[in-house]
Amino acid sequence: MIGSLEGDVLSVSADGLLLDVNGIGFSLRMPARDLAGLHAGGHERILTVMTVSQDAIALYGFLSASSKTLFTQLQKVSGVGPKAAMAILSTLSPEELGKAIHDNDVTALTRAPGVGKKGAQKIILELHGSVDFSSLDEAPASRVEEGGLDSSVDQVIQGLSSLGWQRRDAYQATMEALGQLSLTAPLTAGQIPQVLRKALSDLDRGR
Repeated sequence: MIGSLEGDVLSVSADGLLLDVNGIGFSLRMPARDLAGLHAGGHERILTVMTVSQDAIALYGFLSASSKTLFTQLQKVSGVGPKAAMAILSTLSPEELGKAIHDNDVTALTRAPGVGKKGAQKIILELHGSVDFSSLDEAPASRVEEGGLDSSVDQVIQGLSSLGWQRRDAYQATMEALGQLSLTAPLTAGQIPQVLRKALSDLDRGR
């Protein structure tokens, strides 16, 4: 099994990237939250999980061990496959997901596309007690904020900050908005206000 890959990013799409590893291009599907901080030309080390089905072999990539672990654990829940696990991790950070499971927060889980109330309840029921909350972190967030943040995404965060929101909250809302809108960095001039409006709406709704 392939546990990690390191190489140059050739391209970034809405749901994954193409990574050149010593001349071989690997197509990786990744959470939108991770993709938001990546760009073509960057050199990255990606943690990976390989899935094998009757139809295809797929590689899923993550910037943190927490995301990789939760991706695997989510699929232990009956009815949750790779696509649903990706949607959840695109919407919630590992820390947020762990907290939602710990706090029985059905509403937080239903923010992920395709996850209904019954599905969220099943995830909480089957994973409660099996997730090591102390090991969860927000590595992708801190990694991006330490210098890898795309300038167009930073414009959205700065816009929210100028309206009085804390940068941490603005960052999380922006990442969630990118996932919900199926957008990745860099954003076009027309997409920046679209993401800003979505993030602001989510923040206002959560007051």
